[in-house]
Amino acid sequence: MTTSPTRSTWTAVFCWLTVLLEGYDLVAFGATIPTLLKTGHLGFTPAGATLVATVSLIGVAVGAAVLSPLTDRFGRRKLLIGSVLLFSVFTLVIPLSPSVGVFAAFRFIAGLGLGACMPVALTVMSENLPARRRASASTFTMTGYHVGAVLMTLLALAAQEDWHLLFYGGGVAGLAVVPLMWWRLPESSAFLAVRDRVERPSPRVLLTPRFRRTSVAVWVGSFMGLLLVYGLNTWLPQLMRTAGYPISTAITLLLVLNVGAVIGLLAAGLIADRYGIKPIAVLWFGSAAVLLAALSLRVDSGVLLNLMVLFTGVFVFSAQVLIYGYVAQAFPAQVRGTALGFTSAVGRLGSILGPFVTGALVTAGIAYPWGFWFFAAVAVLGLGAVLLLTRTPAAHPEEATV
Repeated sequence: MTTSPTRSTWTAVFCWLTVLLEGYDLVAFGATIPTLLKTGHLGFTPAGATLVATVSLIGVAVGAAVLSPLTDRFGRRKLLIGSVLLFSVFTLVIPLSPSVGVFAAFRFIAGLGLGACMPVALTVMSENLPARRRASASTFTMTGYHVGAVLMTLLALAAQEDWHLLFYGGGVAGLAVVPLMWWRLPESSAFLAVRDRVERPSPRVLLTPRFRRTSVAVWVGSFMGLLLVYGLNTWLPQLMRTAGYPISTAITLLLVLNVGAVIGLLAAGLIADRYGIKPIAVLWFGSAAVLLAALSLRVDSGVLLNLMVLFTGVFVFSAQVLIYGYVAQAFPAQVRGTALGFTSAVGRLGSILGPFVTGALVTAGIAYPWGFWFFAAVAVLGLGAVLLLTRTPAAHPEEATV
């Protein structure tokens, strides 16, 4: 089914903005951790910060597992708009929290909406382009995450200790996008094509012989990939602080990391569309492991340190997103939202473990260099999962039955 250029443009814009808002929101807490710990706001301690980061990501995992599969039953449009609305409202009220517990509760509820945003946006975007371009569809959409992270980091540098401005900004931006999405976001043509033709499959189809090996491999790869993404974005500033770098340098490195991520996403999608997703994902996970191990070494040269962090961002973040592109190719339209939702949900378990383990290392006073050694080992495990995938996933017409 063909789509008009205007329809495709609006779809791409809203999917990209949705992921931008998620990147902004999730990185915001990581950037505020040093300030919250320094000022002791609401009695925050390293253990309290770890709790909030973990509870927030549990909400994201629950949202991805429970809400995302509903897109295959009720449509992409309603779920995407509702998810953006939910996380925007609860992001906006976070600075009003009277205690660490309420702060964590608001982050959990915001995470429920946040969890559905990325897989739904990736589903819609992958269905907006030909199957041969689904790696680019996924990686281009995910540049929004890191643009959001870059914007948030710039705001964090400007706001300094006025951390509440970060959450107000994210909440207001999300609420501004919702009415525009209601007005201009179309329903996915692929969903409409199969909505009335086939019975909606159960999520159990993902573990049938047809999909089992692919499902398990992408779940493990997503787990390891998101562990790296969220572990680094949540704790990189504090890791660099424990290594002896000034707080301004630590936050700037978070900016550099996400600039590298945008570069890597644009390059990875184009290269993967030409040479295949699996071989590029293998190269990306392997390179990420080497660079993460190298960051465990103290670097006195500012230029060299920035280059190392930049290239770490290039490989770490797009390695995980290539898995989403693979899923979009490997599963037919009537189960694609469920497949991406569960891949994201399992990955979110990794995103919970990453900040939790790194936070435990920070609390124990051994985050540097053990945190980077831990991340390097995780990248190696992600590489092993990708090696289990077939080189080229089977093509599926949108009317295929499962």
